[in-house]
Amino acid sequence: MTTASSSFFSPCFSLLWYTKPIKHPISLLPCHLSTPFQCSNKRELPVAAVASVPYIPASVDYLETEFGGHGVAFEGLGDSYVVKMGLENGSLASLMLPSGLITSYKAPMWHGGTLELLHTTVTEEQSGALIQGGVSLALDCESDGGISWSPSSWILQDVRGNAEELIQVEMISSDPESIAEVKYIVTLQPDVLSSEIVISNSKSLPLQLTGSVISHLTVSNPDATYAIGLEGSNFFSRAPFFSNFCLIPPGFGQKNEVDSSQLWGLPGIKRFLSGWNAKNQNDADRLERMKGEDMEGEEEDNYKKLSSEMSRIYTSAPRNFTVIDRGRRNSVVVRRDGFKELYMFSPGCNHEYYSKYTYICVGQSAVLEPIILGPEDVWKG
Repeated sequence: MTTASSSFFSPCFSLLWYTKPIKHPISLLPCHLSTPFQCSNKRELPVAAVASVPYIPASVDYLETEFGGHGVAFEGLGDSYVVKMGLENGSLASLMLPSGLITSYKAPMWHGGTLELLHTTVTEEQSGALIQGGVSLALDCESDGGISWSPSSWILQDVRGNAEELIQVEMISSDPESIAEVKYIVTLQPDVLSSEIVISNSKSLPLQLTGSVISHLTVSNPDATYAIGLEGSNFFSRAPFFSNFCLIPPGFGQKNEVDSSQLWGLPGIKRFLSGWNAKNQNDADRLERMKGEDMEGEEEDNYKKLSSEMSRIYTSAPRNFTVIDRGRRNSVVVRRDGFKELYMFSPGCNHEYYSKYTYICVGQSAVLEPIILGPEDVWKG
């Protein structure tokens, strides 16, 4: 067995967040403020439409007995449940199972309170409440034999740590064809939220991994948001990622004419992303019909303003870069290990401050260059 891995505080491919104040923030001009975004993980919500694979839900009482305490609590939410983590320094995080969606991360800030860093929305539909945003996985494992599987339903395997130092939640997902086993580990530390994925190839044939971890960071408005440290990075302008969890404003890309067929063929998108529904189909069909050319370029700004509509995959971005929101006077350091590509999406600034579409997406991805696992190999990122 060979192992490909990388490490920092913990080996992580998704993102490592460090929250820092802006020492000399620049105030924005007065503007109309809509109702501030509210977190979605509340007990009174109806059943959340976040799981596409049937499973037998665990009893919340059992989970509390087996895994509760030491900063960890469980809450039922229809057929799903929420794992809540809290540290003594005030850091808080929530994730949903079986979907594995991280819905909330609140970090202590310079003003003494906590600040929500993830953007999560709840939309009422006939089938219940649809939760989108947060941090989600969109992965596809395909064997040389053409068998494909995407982990979308997670089972809680272990909870480790304590409220003083760190809390670690480990989940597992396995496919019926025994192509691969995937472990997903979310760790909350003081001022840091990290996630790690471990993929084991169970077959005697190579396994190809494609996909991304997609993180929605809440901001006051993209017009007040900057990415620091990307100057000189090569990029491709590509269509946005689609899944049930991704937030894409209506009409996005009509001016820029982003062409999704340059990224994956439509059948590939359907196979690649779990939880495909009619809305995703309509969005992808719209972008599929747009005419445009795939654009390659090099980032010229080290202080990149994210006010314009943007959907890019950076192929040579640094392992660390910083997102600054002048409106909320905070900054977030994003780190990746394992994945070579960086996905960045901005819905543009033509939306009300603190509204549904005031966020940006960052994603660690393997789309342009898939990851290949040899027979019985293990990949960590």
